[in-house]
Amino acid sequence: MTADTPSTASTASTASTASTASTASTAPVAARLSFLDRYLAVWILAAMAAGLGLGRLVPGLGDVLAQVTVTGVSLPIALGLLVMMYPVLAKVRYDRLDTVTRDRRLLIPSLALNWIVGPAVMFALAWIFLPDLPEYRTGLIIVGLARCIAMVIVWNDLACGDREAAAVLVALNSAFQVVAFSALGWFYLSVLPGWLGLEQAGLDVDAWEIARSVLIFLGIPLVAGYLTRRLGEKARGRSWYESRLIPRIGPFALYGLLFTIVVLFALQGDAITSKPVDVVRIALPLLVYFAVVWAGGMALGKAVGLDYPRTTTLAFTAAGNNFELAIAVAIATFGATSGQALAGVVGPLIEVPVLIGLVYVAMATRRFFPRPAAAADAPTAGESPARV
Repeated sequence: MTADTPSTASTASTASTASTASTASTAPVAARLSFLDRYLAVWILAAMAAGLGLGRLVPGLGDVLAQVTVTGVSLPIALGLLVMMYPVLAKVRYDRLDTVTRDRRLLIPSLALNWIVGPAVMFALAWIFLPDLPEYRTGLIIVGLARCIAMVIVWNDLACGDREAAAVLVALNSAFQVVAFSALGWFYLSVLPGWLGLEQAGLDVDAWEIARSVLIFLGIPLVAGYLTRRLGEKARGRSWYESRLIPRIGPFALYGLLFTIVVLFALQGDAITSKPVDVVRIALPLLVYFAVVWAGGMALGKAVGLDYPRTTTLAFTAAGNNFELAIAVAIATFGATSGQALAGVVGPLIEVPVLIGLVYVAMATRRFFPRPAAAADAPTAGESPARV
């Protein structure tokens, strides 16, 4: 989780740690969360309200925040995302990644959900809910094509998903994004509508722009997280790294998330409050999309025999979207004031509260999955029992 307490790991023996895990697994979920995580929904709502208030009360704030950009995304948002992702990627045990890459029950369903099911579901929902609003419809389809490489890491960690699996699946999504995004955009905006006798649109995207977005928003925190673990363990050992260092940097994932939310809502506060009907119409297909794809991922993971952590990772990596890329593509192709750009912005504004809610739903489903053996269920040094 985002805020781990060091005292548990530093004072407990192996036997007492296993006992703690056993007791924790039967305790209510909320009782096992840290203070920050327990009231996460409150912090999220407060950040959203603060952002909206700043956007409305401070004239020109959105323009100031949007002046400096990185791959079409506001620099403050970019910084918030990097701060948000770094602690989680520093927690990943990179020596365990091979156990994920060999798991075909996880990799094949993930690729199918992300690159076949997800875009197709968003295409269908965009046409069902927005048949008379082509700009918003195109923006939603672009959101559906941009598979998540950033915030999903935090949602997965909050829901006690498999960190190593999340790192591998995000890396796969990144590689596919560079190769397939433009081709899928052409297919879903031009080819498929033509086959179905629907209105066609176009999308001209430079593959380098996509690669640059991936390198910035995934590459930088991934390299930083890997080097932090590698050098930290080499210098002081794994026990010190996980019982002392991780608990200190862990809360910054939540701080980065809240900062990003405040900036996002401040940037678009005026547009959101001045076009409430448009925002609601864009939000409806997004709500359906997140619910359907996430639930499908959970059901598929359970059906193929994955455990809870990997099923959760499968569901969240399928449901989340790379809003940084979607917004950048919409702005670069159609303009900052276009309907496509507004649809891209509404995407994360809906995704944040919905996926936070799904974190709680996911944790409530843990009882439907087999409990791990006592040894495997014991908390890692430096982690709260709720994390295992």
